[in-house]
Amino acid sequence: MLFSRTDRSFLGQWWWTVDRGMLIAVLMLLSIGVILVTTASPPVASHLGLGDFHFLIRHIVILIPAFFMMMMVSMMGRKMIWRLSTLVFLGAIITMIAVLFLGMEIKGARRWIHVLGFSLQPSEFLKPSFAVISAWFLAKYKQNRRDEEKPDFRGYKIAALLYGLSITLLLMQPDLGMTVIVSCIFMAQIFLAGFPFRWVFALLGLAVVGLLLAYTSFSHVQSRIDRFLDPSSGDNYQVEKSLEAFQNGGVLGKGPGQGEVKLLLPDAHADFIFAVAAEEMGLWLVLIIIGLYLFVIWRGLSRLMLSQDIFAILAVGGLLSMFGLQALVHMGSSLHILPAKGMTLPFMSYGGSSLLSICLSMGIIMALTRKEVKGSISKGGLLSFSKAKVWGV
Repeated sequence: MLFSRTDRSFLGQWWWTVDRGMLIAVLMLLSIGVILVTTASPPVASHLGLGDFHFLIRHIVILIPAFFMMMMVSMMGRKMIWRLSTLVFLGAIITMIAVLFLGMEIKGARRWIHVLGFSLQPSEFLKPSFAVISAWFLAKYKQNRRDEEKPDFRGYKIAALLYGLSITLLLMQPDLGMTVIVSCIFMAQIFLAGFPFRWVFALLGLAVVGLLLAYTSFSHVQSRIDRFLDPSSGDNYQVEKSLEAFQNGGVLGKGPGQGEVKLLLPDAHADFIFAVAAEEMGLWLVLIIIGLYLFVIWRGLSRLMLSQDIFAILAVGGLLSMFGLQALVHMGSSLHILPAKGMTLPFMSYGGSSLLSICLSMGIIMALTRKEVKGSISKGGLLSFSKAKVWGV
């Protein structure tokens, strides 16, 4: 036993209040991810004239600090998480504006900027920080409405303005996939906050209009949707190879390192790593991966059902929506269930910005589901463990 139940040290009390089942599932996803990047990245690196383990080394260099960041964030209190998310959101907005002028243009989009030898994608950090900030303003609005003595606070208007700013910058890059995810985060929070259903339907209507405008305005969006609806209308090389990987893998797979499709996929280590897992490990690993994602979401939602903190409910609900949707889009693209979209698989794909962002998100989820605190948002820095309700695994 790492810590006894009577251990009153900070780490001991953190251990007995954090969701250890969720933590174990995340560690398993990270471990599987390292294995898949190890086997999927050498052909891509070789094609680019780099060392065989170039991407694996960079993945681990990012993974180590990302993991420790997740652990540190999971120990923070609500007020500290709010402050951190505010700083991250402001940084993301500033760098996203800079990207429009200084960013690298890749495949007709400006989404990346060079920082200390790494390509940083600021929009990745916009997602979790927006979820927390939006949750705070919505929660503050709901709490003030319940207390007639408190001044009226139109937090939902501020949250809506931040949402509008976020999707405007995303569409200017353009990044339709990230825009959809941020929109789903906001819709999930509006639903959980108990706002009238007409608000959700209004956002859904705006989403449909936005999709139609994106289809008519951006050629790459039109091309992807057309190729999804009619594969004969264009080049579907990567999707076809991805489906071939699933066929080759069968139930047991061809064995670690024995996959052939990864030799032909330029983004096998990132956008199509799920296909690599299917070919080399087979259906059994695919089901394990899906099960782990569902387990993390279920653990998070089950904790929220026991919580009385509206801020935690909205923030974690938004982050879990982001987490599940991102995994669904990646898997759906690989299986041609959804239009092809370059989106990483959480915890598993190669990608520094994505890995840092998802570890930050999971750290926040584990912090806000660690225990219940009666009342409103905590005013202290770290949470007071004397008020904690302790759960086991």
